[in-house]
Amino acid sequence: MSYKVVVATRSFGSTSQKPWDVLAEGHCEPVTVDIATIADQELINVLGDADGFIVGRRNVTSDIIAACSKLKVICMHGMGVDHIDLETAKKKRVIVANCPGANSNSVADLTLGLMLAVARQIPHVNQALQHGKWGHFSGVEIWGKTLGLVGFGAVGQAVAKRAAGFNMIILVYDPFLTTTEVENAGGLSAHLEQILKDADFVSLHAPLTEANRNLIDREALRKMKPSAYLINTARGELVDEQALFNALKENEIAGAALDVFCKEPPIGNPLLELPNVVATPHIGAHSQEAITKMSVLAARNIVQALQTGEPIHRVI
Repeated sequence: MSYKVVVATRSFGSTSQKPWDVLAEGHCEPVTVDIATIADQELINVLGDADGFIVGRRNVTSDIIAACSKLKVICMHGMGVDHIDLETAKKKRVIVANCPGANSNSVADLTLGLMLAVARQIPHVNQALQHGKWGHFSGVEIWGKTLGLVGFGAVGQAVAKRAAGFNMIILVYDPFLTTTEVENAGGLSAHLEQILKDADFVSLHAPLTEANRNLIDREALRKMKPSAYLINTARGELVDEQALFNALKENEIAGAALDVFCKEPPIGNPLLELPNVVATPHIGAHSQEAITKMSVLAARNIVQALQTGEPIHRVI
């Protein structure tokens, strides 16, 4: 018996042949689509006789899921599934799986890189030098500073390990972990209010839910120190972007480093025009190592779900 699996993410299998081999060995026949150009109705047509669906950041709406009568499993090529209509999937008895931990090191590396970049103004200094400017450009050190981590899952804990090498004090807010669990992973348990008040760098690593949408709003930003920096490599919707723009423009906080935005790509986003913002195009998970790990795990999730009814990592 063979299965049709639609692959709707450009990065799947782009760094290794192994994910394609896993699908082939599991009797899965992959069909790739250009996720950047395909319309919903065309995607529904392709998915009409598909058994499995590997997707990246493309929205998987209720209409898409409801129209695919044969679909048995959707696997996110990554961690977050906030763009997949889980309620409809559950009603239609479509398994939703993801790839937790596969990109943790990649996102953690970028988080530290962004922290250093915004603290030392590296992109702006590089640009100035390329335009022939030579002078004194001062930034701040991250050594010994206080880092506030909002969310302490695999990525947050990986960031903490790296930050420990910079002798940082690591405050952690995660309502789903006990104080002991936080301390065992190298952090100090704190309330969000304390992190906003005391941290020199506030780094977001929480999943997007309705409860924490716009978690960092005008009120939260006003509680941060004028010398503090906001780092976001999680989800753009965790931050009220208009409030952040105002706070940065008025120098109410020192700067921000962003890998994610509410609307992507962030064409015309005024945050990109500010000199105290460092931005990257949602590349947190895009190291060669992470892409290979995610692709292999996604393929195994699909194969195992189709063959046994239970993926390796099930969301619903």
